[in-house]
Amino acid sequence: MLNLFNLTLKINGFPMKEAQLEFEKNLQISESDYQKFIEEKRKEIVQFHLDNNTFYKNLVGNRDVSDWNNLPILTKKNLQVPLAERLSKGFERNIYINKTSGSSGDPFIFAKDKFSHALTWYSNIYRFGWFGIDFNSSFQARFYGVPLDKVGYYKERFKDFLAKRYRFPIFDLSDVVLEEILKKFQQKKFDYINGYTSSVVLFAKFLQSKNIVLKDVCPTLKVCMVTSEMLFDDDKILLEKYLGIPIVNEYGASELDLLAFQNPKGEWQVNSETLFIEILDENNQPVANGTSGKIVVTSLYNKAHPFIRYEIGDIGILDEKSTWKKPLLKQLIGRTNDVAVLPSGKKSPGLTFYYVTKSIIEDDGNVKEFVIKQTKLDSFEIDYVSEKALSSVQIDEIQKAIDLYLEPNLKFTYARKDFLTRSNRGKLKQFTSLL
Repeated sequence: MLNLFNLTLKINGFPMKEAQLEFEKNLQISESDYQKFIEEKRKEIVQFHLDNNTFYKNLVGNRDVSDWNNLPILTKKNLQVPLAERLSKGFERNIYINKTSGSSGDPFIFAKDKFSHALTWYSNIYRFGWFGIDFNSSFQARFYGVPLDKVGYYKERFKDFLAKRYRFPIFDLSDVVLEEILKKFQQKKFDYINGYTSSVVLFAKFLQSKNIVLKDVCPTLKVCMVTSEMLFDDDKILLEKYLGIPIVNEYGASELDLLAFQNPKGEWQVNSETLFIEILDENNQPVANGTSGKIVVTSLYNKAHPFIRYEIGDIGILDEKSTWKKPLLKQLIGRTNDVAVLPSGKKSPGLTFYYVTKSIIEDDGNVKEFVIKQTKLDSFEIDYVSEKALSSVQIDEIQKAIDLYLEPNLKFTYARKDFLTRSNRGKLKQFTSLL
């Protein structure tokens, strides 16, 4: 079989063979030597950018760089300057350039050198391989957004062809569209599903309404990888039941790499081969494993653009069982900018609102999906898609739960919608603060 995927990467100048050798060499480093390896790679990438990157040198200033914790935290606000001003010497061309989705509120253009991006691809290939998926031969059912402009649309469709992917539209997931998606699974021999969590969950709810297990109509399916949005425990149970295959939780960032990927043991294994991940408190000090904090990431290989102690905008917890070689993500709590500020002065992650409401609002299977917006200090709007309006009993239950878990006297209004507005890439933001 012609390995179109590998061939495409090679034609585009990504040194995949060299990346594979480097990645597999890192896999062979022993647990006892891994801390030394990480510390050396950190020192090496910092020194490279101090010597070759004016943007990073100015950011560091005259700090003592011998102490890792002295290095500045790189924020997305720092990166709101033209890309040309952030590139390293010698990496002005022949690099990979892309744009973040902007789900954090601060989109920006970034760059990777070709070797660094080849490592990212191999990182994906390696981890998907845990579940018997081969990017050259496995057929993917893709629940992702697609650019709406003509050039972007056809470019993405061509990439899908090369990567053996069939892309489903996710901007309209009405029952009529979901019925068509189900027909494709009956007709095509898909090996795996990959896509945004909310879209795959919506499809699983459609299957539930018809009492259909997807594996029964598409026996070739092996596994489903969900990404880009929170996967709640009850949604994972629903997916496992109505897709009939293992569900793998993926956590990544386009400007970096796969950050964490659920391994076959069910552990959310952090990528320690190409990245160094820290959890820091509000004062940018490391917290103990098992404690929540800001996720801060260092790309150990990207020479074209510095991502050193880069605050990605998420809050998470590393497992107490984590080691230097095998860090484990215990929990991803949500985005740092998705915080509800309440009249009492209390601050609560927006996903707390979402989760408390979710346990009631989806109980009877009527509500397909919903989002919460904070419009004032004490006021919230819930937009939801359902066959019939929420009952007064459900609304009372939500109010009681919010009073109990957050605080009383918060006002909620409810709006039933035909569909929810997604980002231009098809992501659904579960909580938004308009304050």
